[in-house]
Amino acid sequence: MKLQSTGVSSMLNLNLAHETDDALIVRVAWLYYVAGLNQEETASRLGLHRTRVNRLLSEARDRGLVSITINHDSARDIGVEHAIAREFGLDFCISTPTVGFSQASADPELTRIQSVVARRAVGNAGANFLKGKLGTGPITVGVGWGRTIEQVALQLSGVRNPQARFVSLIGSLTRNSASNPFEVVQAFAARTGGEVHFLPVPFIADSVADQQVLMSQRLVMDAVEMARAADLYLISVGELQETAVLRLQDMISTEEMKSVRASGAVADTLGNLFDIEGHEVPHSLSERSLTVGTDYLRGRDVVLLAAGLEKTIATIALLRSGIVKGVIIDGDTALAVAAEIRKA
Repeated sequence: MKLQSTGVSSMLNLNLAHETDDALIVRVAWLYYVAGLNQEETASRLGLHRTRVNRLLSEARDRGLVSITINHDSARDIGVEHAIAREFGLDFCISTPTVGFSQASADPELTRIQSVVARRAVGNAGANFLKGKLGTGPITVGVGWGRTIEQVALQLSGVRNPQARFVSLIGSLTRNSASNPFEVVQAFAARTGGEVHFLPVPFIADSVADQQVLMSQRLVMDAVEMARAADLYLISVGELQETAVLRLQDMISTEEMKSVRASGAVADTLGNLFDIEGHEVPHSLSERSLTVGTDYLRGRDVVLLAAGLEKTIATIALLRSGIVKGVIIDGDTALAVAAEIRKA
């Protein structure tokens, strides 16, 4: 029996050696999540080591190949959701289950872990929300930028709508391809079979004059017009700290970030800056940003995606701005926002 088992394992390893990484990840995920095998059984079935199965399952979740939904209201703190919606005059607030993080950590590694967990949770909730909106008819979705919105795209599955159009709300060219606006909006279209439209310009121009020239280009104007007429908008929170995407991707310098904060701004979205009361703050950074502009979003179906305790104050600022109609937020940050409301 041992010889026979070894032979089968060898044959499996031989077959798997010819599979692509994606095919192997999908095979492992299917056996674990659909067939109901545990990790040890999955490893045995495929002739893999259990640690590799664990690693492949983790990658499947990270890449959005697997999405997990818990359909029960008790998974959310309904009272906190209602308190946030009532305080800021929102149509709705959707919070994910709390994990137990109580405050932003001073430890960079722990902060990173907290943020990753929060983004995945909000990405999952956002994907489920968007799936319900897509349906089967025509819809145009204006898409912002950020790691949380990227998670929504990665976790969106099980919906096809060739009549859906996804258009970027900001300039889509950055210095690298890591979760840039073009890649994010393209991911939405790829997962739904819909169309992708983007602004073929940088997010931030070198000068105000350059911004005006770039925004006057016909290709850009066409995309902007489409974005201004969108049916639904997904935007995210920028916290104006060194952990922000603007700094991590070196789109603005440390000195520029200091200048932004010195102006009184605590949050940004779509290149616009806001103070703690939700008022827009004038700054050269906003003037150089190539975006649809928040003025065109007021009174529209705008959903804010907020993930991470480090974004608590920035989230409150954007919720006070009057732009947002609904928010999808991780449970721990929702509790922190509710605590700030009580203080106020």
